[in-house]
Amino acid sequence: MTALGTLSELPSAYVDGLTAKNLVPLWPSLRTALPHDKPFRRTQAVIWRYADVRPLLMQAGELTPIEKAERRVLVLANPGLGLENMQATPSIYVGLQLIMPRETAPNHRHTPSAVRFVVEGEGGYTIVDGEKLPMEPGDLILTPSLMWHEHRHEGSGPVIWLDALDLPTVFAHEASYALEGPPQTVRNQPDQSQTHYKRSGLLPYRTLSGPRANYPLLRYPWKDVREALQAMAAVTAAGEMVHLAYVNPQTGAECLPVLGFSAIMLRPGETARPERRSASAVLHVIEGDVDAQIDDVPLRATARDTLAVPTHATVAITNRSAQKPAFLFQVDDAPMQRKLGFYEVFH
Repeated sequence: MTALGTLSELPSAYVDGLTAKNLVPLWPSLRTALPHDKPFRRTQAVIWRYADVRPLLMQAGELTPIEKAERRVLVLANPGLGLENMQATPSIYVGLQLIMPRETAPNHRHTPSAVRFVVEGEGGYTIVDGEKLPMEPGDLILTPSLMWHEHRHEGSGPVIWLDALDLPTVFAHEASYALEGPPQTVRNQPDQSQTHYKRSGLLPYRTLSGPRANYPLLRYPWKDVREALQAMAAVTAAGEMVHLAYVNPQTGAECLPVLGFSAIMLRPGETARPERRSASAVLHVIEGDVDAQIDDVPLRATARDTLAVPTHATVAITNRSAQKPAFLFQVDDAPMQRKLGFYEVFH
């Protein structure tokens, strides 16, 4: 590969003249912007252990009332990207959010799309544009871009969930903002996951001739997803991943435009080796005890731990149990990469 000229080789007066005109020479930085063979990656393979984060999150509940926080969240920040940037990967924001009994995280809406994956607790719920969505452990709740949403807790004990947002992408486009609104009035009981979209392969008849909704389903109950994974595992050959995507039930497309969401089951003793691809990802262990190998970084994770996977990484995940399955929730930026035309899978 040809060595390119450096900035230090240029006369200082010439560089000063460029700077004065808001100009920058490309060639000294070309190899950084367009490295050969593989992208330059700052994202680290890292783990956030729930046993470490939870006590600090509970302490935040004591130190900061919900009125002073609006959203009481500890962000899982990747050290390779700079903690101040609040990124798990270049395009994925994740954090653990806490709400205590009788608290309300007030109604607002924002340009980034978000999901809530419930980690712990009972009695919490989210209201999205008037639809009340119960929050039970393992449930996935969507709060798409610019849809009003608030969180309430009518149970006992803490409720904690994993937030995942496309905030880094929206922020990079200088398009991130939020609006506050009055408390919502609930218009449904129960939510549409229990009424209109209770069974896969079935839709309300009117949708066949009407326009497709962008977000017809806002809650994906874990009990249904877990059951589907187990049914799929029973007929999936050894060596093939048991992997299901969360999709829009009317279109079959990813349920949000920038980030994708899926669930993985590892049978007892099984090792999964996903295809190496250009997408970055976050993995959250729902149940079980696993060994993860992300490139040359070994990480052991247990239930409720969260891991970051850089782009172009080689990944292997092993269920350490010989008796019980393990389950993982995955967030990735593959939908965005597909739309932008640079998504790749490497064989």
